[in-house]
Amino acid sequence: MSSTSNYWGLIKNGIFAENPIFRVALSLCPAVAVSSGLKNGFLMGVAVLFVQTMVNVTVSIIRRFIHPKVRIPSYMFVIATWVTVTDLMMAAFARDVYRQMGLYIQLIVAYAIILSRAELFASKNKVAPSFFDGLGMGIGFFFALIVISFFRELLGKGSLWGIPIVDFKPMLIMILPTGGFFAVGILMGLFNWIDIRFFGGGGASGGGH
Repeated sequence: MSSTSNYWGLIKNGIFAENPIFRVALSLCPAVAVSSGLKNGFLMGVAVLFVQTMVNVTVSIIRRFIHPKVRIPSYMFVIATWVTVTDLMMAAFARDVYRQMGLYIQLIVAYAIILSRAELFASKNKVAPSFFDGLGMGIGFFFALIVISFFRELLGKGSLWGIPIVDFKPMLIMILPTGGFFAVGILMGLFNWIDIRFFGGGGASGGGH
């Protein structure tokens, strides 16, 4: 199998077979917290995509210089560095949204999916595969947030991106944490049904790790 096919397989793995939210069920609480609106979900997805990719690349580059006994603190330092970069960029270029979700951007440091990919993949692989693994996982998280945010804002507010779309009595529970977990559960079940129905339960990955 060519390198291109392997890299494409890593991306598909992050989107389908090991989707951080719909399949692996990591970082659900922060995902629910920021997905009440499509705009917030989109920007958080972009932030996580950037951090996940850059952390994977950085850990892969320095992996041979990290002592095994301090690897987790080292990974956390790398994650905190890229989260700080993201936080400052959003504070400078997306101030209105940052006022609403600045705290959640800083909490990306504690996202289990980012640390887990640094430990399970980037610390054991070269830069190129680590980049595509991080890219795939980031796109998978971004995709999940967009889908969840779309349905929550549409049903809970009757709008998308803050713009009124439909005129009906909104289901206010959908913009509350309870509705968020309900939406995640329903969409997780749908995602898994699609995987079983069309991909035989093995995801659409052409080769995970």
